[in-house]
Amino acid sequence: MGSRRGGGTMLAEAPSLSRPKFGRLLGSDPSFAFRKANEEDESTGYTSNRNSSASSFSAENSPYEMSPWNNPTSPFAKSPWTAQTTAAAIPGSTPSQFDSFPHHHGLICSLVREEGHIYSLAASGDLLYTGSDSKNIRVWKNQKDFSGFKSNSGLVKAIVVSSKENKIFTGHQDGKIRVWKVSEKNPSVHKRIGTLPKMTDYIKSSIKPSNYVQVRRNRNALWIKHFDAVSCLSLDEEEGLLYSGSWDKTMKVWRISDAKCLESINAHEDAVNSVVVSGGADGLVFTGSADGTAKAWRREYTAKGATKHTLEQTLLRQESAVTSLAISPSKSFLYCGSSDGLVNFWARAKAQLSHGGALRGHKQAVLCLAAAGNLLFSGSADKTICVWRRDAGLHTCLAVLTGHNGPVKCLAVERDQEQREGREEGDEDLRWILYSGSLDKSVKVWRVSEQSPDFQQHQRY
Repeated sequence: MGSRRGGGTMLAEAPSLSRPKFGRLLGSDPSFAFRKANEEDESTGYTSNRNSSASSFSAENSPYEMSPWNNPTSPFAKSPWTAQTTAAAIPGSTPSQFDSFPHHHGLICSLVREEGHIYSLAASGDLLYTGSDSKNIRVWKNQKDFSGFKSNSGLVKAIVVSSKENKIFTGHQDGKIRVWKVSEKNPSVHKRIGTLPKMTDYIKSSIKPSNYVQVRRNRNALWIKHFDAVSCLSLDEEEGLLYSGSWDKTMKVWRISDAKCLESINAHEDAVNSVVVSGGADGLVFTGSADGTAKAWRREYTAKGATKHTLEQTLLRQESAVTSLAISPSKSFLYCGSSDGLVNFWARAKAQLSHGGALRGHKQAVLCLAAAGNLLFSGSADKTICVWRRDAGLHTCLAVLTGHNGPVKCLAVERDQEQREGREEGDEDLRWILYSGSLDKSVKVWRVSEQSPDFQQHQRY
């Protein structure tokens, strides 16, 4: 499929057969030099306003910024579809509503707290959870600093929220998954209620030699525990399952009800960077890795109630690392971001996934993806966010959001509550609140519309 640009439209383009090897490093986290294995911590909730000391690692010294490919000038800087953000990032949260453009794309505010580079986000209703290399998880409510809770070991690399179980799961650099619950008496207090795997399961498993697997030369470890950083988490609330991916090349499956590890899959030949669950009856799970592959796994259940995942299809095999995955809410499209700056996508037809092409909107590695409605958001090491609209399989870039001073590491999106409450009959324009976390230590909050100002004037292909 060809590519044409003009009038702000960028179409899907078939990916090139060659892939630059530069992206291999980018598939892993830029903080690779700071890996540590610490002992279990005693975690408590806190609401103190005292700032944590900043990490010695800075966005300016990240591999992305030292790359010879890095060009501070975005090709979209002069595009009429670029949403230029002029609001300065300030401590706390000071809204700056673009009331004159309620239906377009614009920056609402910047959330800044000097606690380190932002590596993970999770949005749930009016709450936003942010994880950083300060080991703290901040909680923001209605774009204001609400509370926080801390873990004394392990950079926070992934956060997911289970609204059904009223629990928060966090994945850490030390290979542990921590479980938190909101206090019923005080909603600003979050208490740690456990760690995966549970200590009792760990001790019980350690007795049997058959529970040990070789993880490195001259080193064995229990199969129920990640021995390297937990890089990604994904929930299947319908099935009551939590999936975790790690730099140890495995994907593990956890039953939420009893915190039991049901299965460990040797998924890839290099670090697992992303895992997403499609949910529903098909039982498909997708993983992406620094080894350059994206895979689809089929879930089944054994007679004893454990899970068994088998490889259904290798969707992508390339030189560049796969950094992120996302599934459209309709479950009809799968998106895959990689360190070569492309977003490959697949369309589902019945039980098959067919490759639809690649979206070209970034000059550097795509680090994160998020999907909502008919929109796809891609964040990149080039410090920008592309907003893509899907229409009958055709993808159009509606806007390029600029304003971050460092790589965009994570994204989260929620429906615009103001529109949800006051939406007029016949209003077909859906609006979303997008959160973007960056290695510049800030989170930016955007209002994004599914319609661009002159969308009807776009040339359609």
